[in-house]
Amino acid sequence: MKKIVFAVLSLVFSGTVLAQKSSVWNNKQCAVVLTYDDAIDIDLDNVIPALDSLKLRGTFYIIGSSPVVDKRLNEWRQAAKKGHELGNHALFHPCDASLPGRGWVQPDFDLSKYTVSRAVAEIRMNNTLLKAIDGKDKRTFAYPCGDLKVGGEFFYNQLKNDFVGARGVNASLLTPAETKLDNIDSYYIADQPAGYMIDLVKKAQQTHTLLVFLFHGVGGGHAINEDLSAHSKLLHYLKANEKDIWIAPMVEVAEKIKEYQAKSN
Repeated sequence: MKKIVFAVLSLVFSGTVLAQKSSVWNNKQCAVVLTYDDAIDIDLDNVIPALDSLKLRGTFYIIGSSPVVDKRLNEWRQAAKKGHELGNHALFHPCDASLPGRGWVQPDFDLSKYTVSRAVAEIRMNNTLLKAIDGKDKRTFAYPCGDLKVGGEFFYNQLKNDFVGARGVNASLLTPAETKLDNIDSYYIADQPAGYMIDLVKKAQQTHTLLVFLFHGVGGGHAINEDLSAHSKLLHYLKANEKDIWIAPMVEVAEKIKEYQAKSN
């Protein structure tokens, strides 16, 4: 009898946990966020048309100084009107040149030579630019190169009130309770087959977790590239399973997680 009662209680508890997690994901099995870095032509030429054709929305992390922002400002504005998020990827994309493999970093934008106040000021300037484009006050941030610190200090600590959340580069699937909004995990995608990406989505569905994809070039346009066909297959899988998967910009997902965590604390 005790075993039966325990089994019933376990099922009830599991169902409750599943219901809680699903409610965070808009009553679906999981959440998937498609993010694209660096504000490049390919975003406007390949990615946004592909997303729009399937009525899917993504997050585009914008470097304010990118010439593609200046030259194609109205197209970014139209993308925002269609529901895509214009996220903040800093004004000049500074990275820590003292780390291995960072010889490409320009001396003027070497994060290891920055002060925290300079990093924060440039990111806030980029927010001003982005608001001038899309008119929005809420957005998320993505760490350039995944670098979190200036002089050993977490510079985002001064920016927590400026953003709903910040995307990092560590790869894992997380529940709403496990997600750190100041460093949201993501899967870095470069030359991965469609099957790899779709399998990640299926795993997120099974575990009722958050899956964030991090893309740069899609079909060219960047040294870090993903095949256009593979990307298309991922999008079509997401669309075909939309009833079970919440596909939304990072800002919307982060807001849901923030609400959930506030109620849980």
